[in-house]
Amino acid sequence: AMHEGHVVSAQELTEFLQPLFTQNSRNLVLFLQDRLSIDDFTYFSESCGNKNPFQNESLQSSPSSLVLPAVDCKATGYLLSVLQESRDWKVTNVTNLNVSQLEVNASNPNLLVVQLQPLASGLKEISTLEAIAENDKIIGRVTMDLQERGIHFSVIYTAVRPSRISRKTDVVTKLRRQLMAAEEEDGLLYPPLNVTTGNHTCILFYASNFSLKANSSVLIDLTNATFVTQTVDISASQCSDSNTTLSLKYTKPVNGISSLEIRFLMTNKFYEGSARKWSTLDSVEIVQDREKFAKFNVSAISAPAEYSFHCQLVGTSNLYPARLVPSNNEAKKWDVFISKLQIQGFNIVNNQFSYASDCTGFFTPGIWMGLVTSIILLWILTYGIHMIMQLTTNNRFDDPKGPALSVPQTE
Repeated sequence: AMHEGHVVSAQELTEFLQPLFTQNSRNLVLFLQDRLSIDDFTYFSESCGNKNPFQNESLQSSPSSLVLPAVDCKATGYLLSVLQESRDWKVTNVTNLNVSQLEVNASNPNLLVVQLQPLASGLKEISTLEAIAENDKIIGRVTMDLQERGIHFSVIYTAVRPSRISRKTDVVTKLRRQLMAAEEEDGLLYPPLNVTTGNHTCILFYASNFSLKANSSVLIDLTNATFVTQTVDISASQCSDSNTTLSLKYTKPVNGISSLEIRFLMTNKFYEGSARKWSTLDSVEIVQDREKFAKFNVSAISAPAEYSFHCQLVGTSNLYPARLVPSNNEAKKWDVFISKLQIQGFNIVNNQFSYASDCTGFFTPGIWMGLVTSIILLWILTYGIHMIMQLTTNNRFDDPKGPALSVPQTE
């Protein structure tokens, strides 16, 4: 039993799941979503006027179950690392959702990591309710397939991060500030991807959402494969003092694409105008199935050589602060969305990001709006004072007891 507000840590989660690791049939299926909270099961239920997307009855039909209301964001990654380090467990990442072709050896412990489609993306392809319903169908198909094959298994349904964080209205201001600070601290949901040469880290790459869309229809979410499970191949990456290439290779990211490689090409040059070196992301390349080549020119992604680069939104949309501009016809078939991008390809110290140079300039739209409004109000005030100063009064006045005042027309 969990008391209200308790967040299960990574060590506690491992202890809770210890019976799964020690039982005879150690087959574990991990359904991993991008975000999920315990409140979603009631918020998207029929009682709230929605068509209940959770139709799968695996939890009710299971002989035993465990429901944890809140789990630490780092617990999932910690659990995967523990099982991957154990030589007994065979970890298999399921991306095409075709479990029938998998070879499951029941004599050895198996961990199947099923990447579910994201609930929300900057590409906004479907609603959250429809995405949850589709993921529920995927869970049903995979579990039914394993049952038909006579494989005994246990299921974990969790996510990389929570979908909502509840706040109590009676929290005092000081505690509220602490809560918000803690949320910002937890913004780094998983460690960044790092490329090393020997014992030295030469590239660091992080994003909270890394998604592509091919031909405006096929969504490819690479977030979990890149940062959580880290099934991406980075062996082709290259590092030097002047040029760095981050190569990300994925095998069968979605149905219809057998291989996908994404390259980030960065340079480090000395610029006489600023009398210092700057690192720039010059281009991004996408190679599909080793044949189709798409190239994007990059705008507004640069930082001093000692800094990292950070930007809230990077992609092909015209609304993003940092844009990827297609430079050939093949690139026009792709849509790229990267949120909370942070990248550094030079001068990495202690395997950590250096101070970040943000893509948002000093004069944000809010600052410009405030300056323009202040200038307009100041101009109105100046004009009003000027008009008041132009008013003149009579220098002679009529005395009711004396003769009438006569002012010649010449005056």
